Amino acid sequence: MGRKGSTMGVAVGLLMGLGGTAWAQGGGGKIDSGDTAWVLISAALVLLMTTPGLALFYGGMVRRKNVLSMLMQSFILAALVSVQWVLFGYSLAFGPDHWGLIGDFSWAGLNGVGALPNPAYAPTIPHLAFAIYQCMFAVITPALITGAFAERISFGGFIAFSLLWMTCIYDPLAHWVWGNGGWIHQLGALDFAGGTVVHISSGVSALIAALVIGRRIGFPQRPMPPHNLTMTLTGAGLLWVGWFGFNAGSALAANGLAASAMMATHAATAAAALAWVLSEWAARGKPTVLGVASGAVAGLVAITPAAGYVTPVAALMIGLIAGVVCFYAVGIKFRAGYDDALDVVGVHGVGGSIGALLTGIFASKLVNAAGADGLLAGNPRQLLLQAIAVLASIGFAAIGSLILLKLVDAAVGLRVKSEMEREGLDLAVHSEVGYALLEEE
Repeated sequence: MGRKGSTMGVAVGLLMGLGGTAWAQGGGGKIDSGDTAWVLISAALVLLMTTPGLALFYGGMVRRKNVLSMLMQSFILAALVSVQWVLFGYSLAFGPDHWGLIGDFSWAGLNGVGALPNPAYAPTIPHLAFAIYQCMFAVITPALITGAFAERISFGGFIAFSLLWMTCIYDPLAHWVWGNGGWIHQLGALDFAGGTVVHISSGVSALIAALVIGRRIGFPQRPMPPHNLTMTLTGAGLLWVGWFGFNAGSALAANGLAASAMMATHAATAAAALAWVLSEWAARGKPTVLGVASGAVAGLVAITPAAGYVTPVAALMIGLIAGVVCFYAVGIKFRAGYDDALDVVGVHGVGGSIGALLTGIFASKLVNAAGADGLLAGNPRQLLLQAIAVLASIGFAAIGSLILLKLVDAAVGLRVKSEMEREGLDLAVHSEVGYALLEEE
């Protein structure tokens, strides 16, 4: 009894100690209430992007028998990734630098992450505000990948892969690009809100996952149209709204840079939606609801790395280019034979790469003095730096995801049995249905 009580006392003391240390520590700087309010609101907006935004966007695109499985994957990641982030993910991504590659466990359990600012990241908001804001970026990134292996992945394999992917791919890449001392950050490549960290990493990993897991039964011979485009368009609208927190919130202050990033985000999204629809209309004879929703998301993706560095007119150009290129990119899967079920590769992988490279062309110090001039402002070297960041992100995500997928497949299995896939994951995995039509007695 005494030994048990002693053990419990040590555990409680450790937890209390971590909490006290977290609030006691912090760097210099003065808290600005307006900046803090904006970042906290932005964090909520970014969470809105995943649940319900992405959940509805993806949920409407699958067949009716798999709608709950898609909603579940986005929702459960909000829980899984958040726990990982608090325990050690944030510390690996943003903790004290080691070799420009990774943080350490100094901030595990958010030890040392408290109410005072950390000037290395955000001098006018609490360190905890920055941590919760970055948590929402971490939440949505693996959720984006789920669109590639929709309708056929096992739930256990999905959970295992997502946790490993966050720890081994996302956290190191976030440190490279945004961490104090990260090598891509030190190189001078620009990524305002996650073109490399979020979109290239998820898009490339989605391609590898689609190849490793294989095609759905019947693809591409059997049509598999979205079952509820009303849901998909609603999700796209929520993504558009939430993305203002994603991009404008990355200014980490309620200031002119946030306003510039918000305008750039909106302009690029509108231009990409129009460009996609016009391309589709010209190529296929009819403009579609799925097309306008996909085009808007492509614009949001492409402007993400550039939002805080480009003018509104440059943002329009980025959106127009992304809308056209991503429209044609999503069709490659039919010619190449891989089953990227919900177009993650064509929209996020291609769109993120386009945005990162175009940042190196359109960036201007007149917009953000802390950034850099791009090619059009007389600095061709910036385009080279952007290309290095893109290639490094692609290579790291591709090789790392391949290794993790093979490990998970060997350990717990990645794909459901064929009879479960035919039945639908809602019933086969979750014992529920999305639409229960009850007869009147």
